[in-house]
Amino acid sequence: MPKRILQGRVTSDKNDQTVTVLVERRYAHPLLKKTVRTSKKYRAHDPENSFKTGDSVRIEECAPVSKSKRWKVVQAEA
Repeated sequence: MPKRILQGRVTSDKNDQTVTVLVERRYAHPLLKKTVRTSKKYRAHDPENSFKTGDSVRIEECAPVSKSKRWKVVQAEA
């Protein structure tokens, strides 16, 4: 099964080797047909502490790194 890749924005880089990424998705409401925006935060592994707040990044599923981290940062978006 392929690993999921999500795109989001770094909202926090205060922890060592960890960034918090806000991923927003849009979908049409099944009954009202209105576009709905939902967001979710993921904690991702950043071993070099290279990403800062406000950066646009891609994260990929991985094996659990800690209790809350199941994603790793793959690359920064332009």
